[in-house]
Amino acid sequence: MPLSPTRVRLALLALALGGFGIGLTEFVAMGLLPNLASDLLPALWAQSHERANAQAGWLITAYALGVVVGAPTIAALAARFPRKQLLLACVGVFVLGTVASALLPTFGLVLIARFIAALPHGAYFGIAALVAASLMGPGKRGRGVALVLSGLTIANVIGVPSITYLGQQSGWRIAYLVVAAVFALTFVAVLLVVPMQDGDRSATMKRELSALARPQVWLALLIGALGFGGFFAVYTYISPLATNVTGLEPGMVPFVLVAAGIGMTIGNLIGGRAADHSIMGTLFVCFGVFAAALTGLALTGQHPVGLFVFVFLVGGAAAALSPAIQTRLMDVAGDSQTLAAAINHSALNLGNSLGAWLGGVTIAAGFGYLSPAWVGLLLCVPGVALAVISLAAQRSTARRRAEAEVELDFGRGVPELVESDSQA
Repeated sequence: MPLSPTRVRLALLALALGGFGIGLTEFVAMGLLPNLASDLLPALWAQSHERANAQAGWLITAYALGVVVGAPTIAALAARFPRKQLLLACVGVFVLGTVASALLPTFGLVLIARFIAALPHGAYFGIAALVAASLMGPGKRGRGVALVLSGLTIANVIGVPSITYLGQQSGWRIAYLVVAAVFALTFVAVLLVVPMQDGDRSATMKRELSALARPQVWLALLIGALGFGGFFAVYTYISPLATNVTGLEPGMVPFVLVAAGIGMTIGNLIGGRAADHSIMGTLFVCFGVFAAALTGLALTGQHPVGLFVFVFLVGGAAAALSPAIQTRLMDVAGDSQTLAAAINHSALNLGNSLGAWLGGVTIAAGFGYLSPAWVGLLLCVPGVALAVISLAAQRSTARRRAEAEVELDFGRGVPELVESDSQA
């Protein structure tokens, strides 16, 4: 029985609410990084704020690594199970992991909790993307993916700045408890309005993992990892950048996060529509804008106007990459659609981990809080190179197929020609 338009909208909203919660739990650590560092690493904080901030960045790296591990594992094991139940299971883990993050007393335990809380991240987005694409209908996959991701980007406009402010005023632990409440609300929403959808009953772990034997899948994953590595190199340390380099008061940090979030929201929507027209064209344009924005931030980030303008553009260009890469993976993964939809987030969070680590290395080495922008720019170069290789390989494959079809058609036509001549 077809769903009513209202039911479809409510289901998409519930899926986006989960993305909103994920955006909060993933990104709020960036705005509260000094708070986390001073509370969980007091001895190191007393010695060096920069070193403490750099080590606190491991919490972001741990979350990213949890996504990298969890996305392919859960997707491959669970592709055949009903999608709604999988979504509910993922959200349940988010609730428990986020509560643990808020309540555990030491840096090491919180680090473990962040890793566990991240395990369902990619699987949730992957399954939600498949459900949204089904609800949207043919020819609108990019927009369906973008709608699910819109929750994450909107979180960066209103959620992350608000939770950052709350954490600055009431403590980071209270902030994470509020995030856990958002996940609890998501659980109820998914339970009530998302329709039942069967999984792929023919799916096996072997078949899902077979996607990883395709070179184009790896190229798409690496493009995403490098692109988002550049973004997270900057975003991870955006709070100390704003206060220590630009000279803003801590109370202005949420507004910097709003600028990034607005850029991400607009970029995500543009990227989703653009991906439905030209995936590879979208990737090349986004990388160009991204490189220009990173350069602008590195050169002008010490001025408030430069910081706000280029943080907006960095967020927009990075977010526009995501639906294009997600759709690309679904195109090149064959029958392994659940895995393809999930491992995009492994790639993006591998970039998260890589960017946070490289940015922390340059900061700890004394190059300052603007140095991660140059790290991001360097990561763009191999990203663009891999996109060129992927496009060239795609065109080569298409050309070979066309030539094979011509030869096959010619071979079929020869007997007909001979028969015609004999009849004459």
